[in-house]
Amino acid sequence: MSSFLQIKIYRHKFIAYVVFVMTIGLTLGILTCAMLLNQWVGDARIEAANAFTGVENELQYDADRIEAYMQRIYSNHSLMDDTRSFLSSSVEGYLTSRLHNSQFSQPLISFPEDIKTYLYSWAQGEITQISLHTNQYGNAVRFTDNGIESFMFGLPNTDEAFNDTILKGFVYRKKLSDGALGSQELGELRFLVSSDQIFKSIQNYRFGKAAAVSPSGDIYLIGNGQDQDSKELFRLATANGRSHGYISKGLFKPIFFVTFPSTKFNFKFVSIIDLSMLIRQHARMLLTIFLIILTTMISVLLLIVYNMRDDARFLHRIIQSIGRVKTANFTPNRPARYRRNEYGMIARELDDMIQQLDKHIRNEYLLKLKQQETEMKALQNQINPHFLYNTLEVIRSTALVNQDRDTADAIATLGALYREIVKKENIISIASELELLQKYLEIMEFKYPERFYYQVNVEPTLLSIPTVKFWMQPLAENFFIHGFNANHEFNLYVVNGWEAEDHYVLEFMDNGRGIHSERLKTVRSTLSNNDDTSSKSIGLRNVNTRLHFFYGNSYSMEIENNEEAGVKITVWISKEVTENVQTADYG
Repeated sequence: MSSFLQIKIYRHKFIAYVVFVMTIGLTLGILTCAMLLNQWVGDARIEAANAFTGVENELQYDADRIEAYMQRIYSNHSLMDDTRSFLSSSVEGYLTSRLHNSQFSQPLISFPEDIKTYLYSWAQGEITQISLHTNQYGNAVRFTDNGIESFMFGLPNTDEAFNDTILKGFVYRKKLSDGALGSQELGELRFLVSSDQIFKSIQNYRFGKAAAVSPSGDIYLIGNGQDQDSKELFRLATANGRSHGYISKGLFKPIFFVTFPSTKFNFKFVSIIDLSMLIRQHARMLLTIFLIILTTMISVLLLIVYNMRDDARFLHRIIQSIGRVKTANFTPNRPARYRRNEYGMIARELDDMIQQLDKHIRNEYLLKLKQQETEMKALQNQINPHFLYNTLEVIRSTALVNQDRDTADAIATLGALYREIVKKENIISIASELELLQKYLEIMEFKYPERFYYQVNVEPTLLSIPTVKFWMQPLAENFFIHGFNANHEFNLYVVNGWEAEDHYVLEFMDNGRGIHSERLKTVRSTLSNNDDTSSKSIGLRNVNTRLHFFYGNSYSMEIENNEEAGVKITVWISKEVTENVQTADYG
C-alpha cells in the first residue's frame, strides 16, 4: 500500500476514486433513507385515514340509531305521550302528567327508561346525554360510565350542561312534532355522543399524535402523552389550510401533518408525525442500511486499491524487464497477464523485442535437437540389421522348402517394408506405422500358415497422430521370439486403439507363453528407470527410449501378463502433447 501511494499518478487517481465513491455512497444512502422516510410517513398517513374513517363510521352508526329511535317514538303512541309529558319543567309536573295520561288497561311506558334501553345500551355507552328542549328551558337525562341515569329539569337552554363543544361530544338535533296535533312542533331532542367513547376505539392506530379540532378552536386530544405544545401544533396545522404538509417545531425538527374534514359534523381530524421521533423509532433499520452502504463503499475502494496496486506492480515489472534486457539477461520470467491499457501495449512491444533478440541464441537449442535426432536414429539402426537378418532367414527357409509363388509374395512384402524403412523421414502418422506393422505381420503369416493370425482395431481418431517411425514392429517381434508356440494351432496377435477422455490408448496383446513374474519385474524396472546398462530387452528398451524422446513425460508404457495367456503392452499418449506435436510438425 505504501509503495503504491508513492507513485504520484496513482495517488491522485486514488484520491479521485475515494471522493467519487463517497459521493455516490452518500447520495444512495440519502436517497434510500428519504424513500424509507416517505414510506413510513405514507404508512402513518394511511393509518390516520383509516382511523378517521372509523370515527366517521361510528358517527354514522350513532346517527342511524338515533334516526331509528325517532321512528320508534312516532310509531308508539304511549311512548309519544310520555315524551310529551317529559316536557314539564319539573319532576313533579312530569310524574303528574304521565299519571294523568296513563290507562289502567295498558302498561305504563317511561321515556327515560326507553332511552336507556334502546339508545344508551344499544349504542354501547356512546350516547351519554339526551335532552328535550322548549324555547325557554330543557330537561336532560344523563348517563354515567356505569349506565346510571340522572335527571335535570327546567334548566335554561343557555346552561353549561347544553354547551355544544367538541370536548364533551357531538350533538345530534332532532325536531319533535306530534302528528295528532297536525304536525305541531313540541320541542327539540338533542343527543350527545361522547367524544371519549368515539375516539377510544382508534387509540390503537399508529398515526402519531391526533386531535379533533372544531371551528371555534376547541381541541380534543386523542390518546395520552400530549401536552400544550401539541395543541399549538394542531392549531398551526389547522390554520395551514392544506390537507397535508410540513410545519416546523424548531431547528431540524420538521413535523408532518394531515387533516381530514368531517362530513358528519363541523370539525377536522388532524394527525401530526414528528419526523425526528419517526427516525428514532426506525434507528436500527437505518443503521443497518448505513452499515451496508459503508461496507459496499469499503469493498469498492479495496477493489480499486487492488487493481491500481496491480497496475503499479505491472509497471514495475516492465521497468525491471527493460533493465534485464539491457544486461543481456534472457532468463525466462514468470508470464504476466496483459491488461487492455497502455501498460499492456508496452508489455507486448517489450515481449516482441525480447523475441527478436532471442533469435540470436537459438542455435544452442537447435544443436540439442539435432543431437536428440541423431540418438534416435542410432537406436533405430540397432533394430534394422537384426530384423533384416531374421526376415531373410525366414524367406530363405521357405524358399528351400516350397519353391512356389508364396516366396515371391513374401519378397514383395519385404521389399515394400524396406522401402518404407529406408525413407528419410523419421516422423510419420500412426496410420503409416500401422501399415509397416501389418506388412511385418503378413510376413509372419507367410512363415506360419494356419498357425498365426492377427487383428488390428484402431479408431480413426488415432490415425493422424504423429509418431516416430518403426516402433510397433519390435513389440510384435518380441512375441515371436519369446511367446510364439509353433506347435500351437492358434497364435493370435491383436492391436487395439481408442480415444479416452484426455489421452489416446494403444494396446498390443498376444496369447503366447507370457513372462515369468521375476523377469516381468525386471523389465518394468528397466522401463521406469530408463536403464540402458542391461543388455537384455534391447528392442523394448529402445522403443521406450525413442517414444520418450518424442513425446516427453506425457507418454507412458506398461507391460503385464494377460489373465488367460500371453502378454499385453499398453501405451498412453496425452492429447495435449499430440496437439503440440501436430502443430510443430504440420502447422
